[in-house]
Amino acid sequence: MIQGHPTSGAEADRDCPVPLATLGEIYRAEPEDLPDLLDALPVETRAKLAGYLYAKSHTHKLGLVVARTCGKDDLVKALGEIGAVVHGQAHLPPPKPVQAAPAQPQARKISLGGSGSKRSFD
Repeated sequence: MIQGHPTSGAEADRDCPVPLATLGEIYRAEPEDLPDLLDALPVETRAKLAGYLYAKSHTHKLGLVVARTCGKDDLVKALGEIGAVVHGQAHLPPPKPVQAAPAQPQARKISLGGSGSKRSFD
């Protein structure tokens, strides 16, 4: 069964290391509230949760946020060698915003038809 939202099913995925209610709270948390929710979890559970969220395309970024609260050793212990990759990605500097190219001045259009009025040659 494919879920579009990690809490949309009747029960959490078997691989999810936290109860469905906790997963829902974390998923819906405001960024300023997330650290308190994550601090309440044991570090081993947080590391497993980081891997669980990281592996899903729709929660990948949240997985990196959770991974930032874990040490590299904790992630490797919980996830194996992929834990080192997750740790590295979680600690990359944020990408620089893409700046739009300066607007080019509009070239003046030249018409070969002369002025807009029609001339009649009688």
